[in-house]
Amino acid sequence: MEQFQIETAQNITISQNAAHLGDRMVAFLIDTFIVICYIILSIVLLLSLDIEMNDAWAIYMILNLPAFLYYLLFETLMNGQSIGKKIMQIRVVKLDGSKPTFSSYMIRWVLRILDVTLSSGGVAVLTILIRGNGQRVGDIAAGTTVISEKQKVFLRDTLLRELPEDYKPSFPQVTVFKDREMQTIKELFDVSKRKGDHNVILSLSNQIKKVTHISTDLKPLDFVDLVIKDYNYYTQSM
Repeated sequence: MEQFQIETAQNITISQNAAHLGDRMVAFLIDTFIVICYIILSIVLLLSLDIEMNDAWAIYMILNLPAFLYYLLFETLMNGQSIGKKIMQIRVVKLDGSKPTFSSYMIRWVLRILDVTLSSGGVAVLTILIRGNGQRVGDIAAGTTVISEKQKVFLRDTLLRELPEDYKPSFPQVTVFKDREMQTIKELFDVSKRKGDHNVILSLSNQIKKVTHISTDLKPLDFVDLVIKDYNYYTQSM
């Protein structure tokens, strides 16, 4: 699974996984099933009404407009997810990790005709496999990709740390971080500590101070370790 870097609002870099091709195909099948069911229901509804053929055709077109615009509507309203994508825990994002604009979703939707409809998905699959970063033709044109939000969590990777009962935190400012950002800080800190890479620890220390506006004379190693412990204290106390 291809990884790429995303920089958060707090300037913390996070590695993100491109969605697996299998997950995208299952999401597509789920969405297709939903669209087909909607179309069948609209046909059943029209057949149950006593309407002239010309009027029935016009009503059919109007009723099925949501099905035609399915991907554009859902991805726009659900922050990059259709129902299938939500079930499979994948999402459309810009390559820099930001939320796509409506024009980005529109480009993806229009080019779906080439990627999926005309080629029965062949062009999309081929492009994703060749590109390796989760992009079909529509994504390339829109500057987007599809990421997986599934997390493989191991005990050693969790944020939890043993704290003494009488532990007293030093920096309440650490609550500005989100769990994912603190997880990244912890991972980088633990790896750098094992490897003795003091430059990375120093960089983490400086970035944390910049974001939180903390002023301290603690050594970078002790400071980052204390920040992680403080974050654990405040999140466990909530």
